[in-house]
Amino acid sequence: MNKTNSFKPASKTAVLLLKNSGFEAFLIGGSVRDFIMGLPIGDIDITTNATPAEVKKVFKDFRVIETGIKHGTVTVLIDNEPLEITTYRSESSYSDNRHPDSVTFSKSLSDDVVRRDFTMNAIAYDFNDGFRDLVNGIDDIKNQTIRCIGDAQTRFREDALRILRALRFSSVLGFSIEEKTKYAIHECKDLLLNISAERIREEFVKLICGKNAYSVLQEFSDVIAVFIPEIKPCINFKQENRHHCFDVYTHSLKALENSNSDVAIRLALFFHDIAKPLVAYFDEKGEQHYYGHPKKSAETTEKILTRLRFDNETKNKVVTLVAFHDSPIMVNDSVSPDRKRLKKIMSQIGVELIFPLIEIKFCDNSAQKSEYYRGDDFYKETKSIINDILKEKECFSIKDLAINGNDLMGLGFKGKKIGETLTFLLDLVINEKIKNEYDEILSYLNNKK
Repeated sequence: MNKTNSFKPASKTAVLLLKNSGFEAFLIGGSVRDFIMGLPIGDIDITTNATPAEVKKVFKDFRVIETGIKHGTVTVLIDNEPLEITTYRSESSYSDNRHPDSVTFSKSLSDDVVRRDFTMNAIAYDFNDGFRDLVNGIDDIKNQTIRCIGDAQTRFREDALRILRALRFSSVLGFSIEEKTKYAIHECKDLLLNISAERIREEFVKLICGKNAYSVLQEFSDVIAVFIPEIKPCINFKQENRHHCFDVYTHSLKALENSNSDVAIRLALFFHDIAKPLVAYFDEKGEQHYYGHPKKSAETTEKILTRLRFDNETKNKVVTLVAFHDSPIMVNDSVSPDRKRLKKIMSQIGVELIFPLIEIKFCDNSAQKSEYYRGDDFYKETKSIINDILKEKECFSIKDLAINGNDLMGLGFKGKKIGETLTFLLDLVINEKIKNEYDEILSYLNNKK
């Protein structure tokens, strides 16, 4: 346990105020788990035998927000720190697989503990008396194990989002999932269909950005396929192509594993080849090809991200990266990146996405057969060329052209012809057929007019 990560004073103030008023009060949940693990402490949850009305009375001198008062939860602000305080409770059935139909307030900490999801999240902490561990959660943390409290299938039927929470914790913390809990996840996976897209998205994003994402996504592909059924054709789809040694799904996960934890990059790598099974065909030599898969994968990705209610900025970024992930940056069989091709891509996707795209290309390439990996130096050189282009302020966008729409209007160009001409001129400049100088461009236009 790392004693350097400590609870903020507001937490202690709240617990002591409740105890000095004659009530029990404990910190519980993720903050206690993270305290034990020496991780940064996030949101604070406090559990108590005080009713919501009694909590409000104890904290009459503080701002109190009735967050979920019918379920026993109020939020108290102390030193601008929001603290969720919930009355001990037991719960009835969960008709919607997400929320209890009703709750009954209790005076027993054990009643409150046994309704929670995982043992590691059900350890209570008192500033004076230390830990109150009724479900052996500390041992499970030491053994890096995720275990449901009580019957796992019952816990998941109560709240199906716990299925994805288990996977997310396994990915982020690197913990293994206990066998009965694992079995219940596979058995109850279809209950995720009852969970809102927003909640699934939140958990999925955290999952794919975890250090153990590859293993979790591989072992629980059937669970992921419940809310992303488009991946089903990719699983075990062998790539009969000389560049590849993994099936489509495994290749995508290997590429994801090789990346940094940027959300857009990981999403793009997860989805980049999702349409390969749909476009695959064999040539006369028996080799498989996937022409057009970037465009088709981008279209599929857009539908999925829209369905999962991703924000437009993230969606546009990911879809663009998927669409361009296979764009060549070399000329034919050259061993070096081509400056002109890089500028062309930069003109199409913008400066902000060019480095993420190179990261994706590196990860994609590194998940192929080793003999086809271009090498670290290739990608270092690619980034160096891009930096040179930016440093030298080389022209790769219409706004950087030495001539603009007003100039063309003065030359007699009208309507859509202006935009078409600017695009044409940009292509000439990028390919170094003319210099980006006003007089040379003007001379070219006059000669061609």
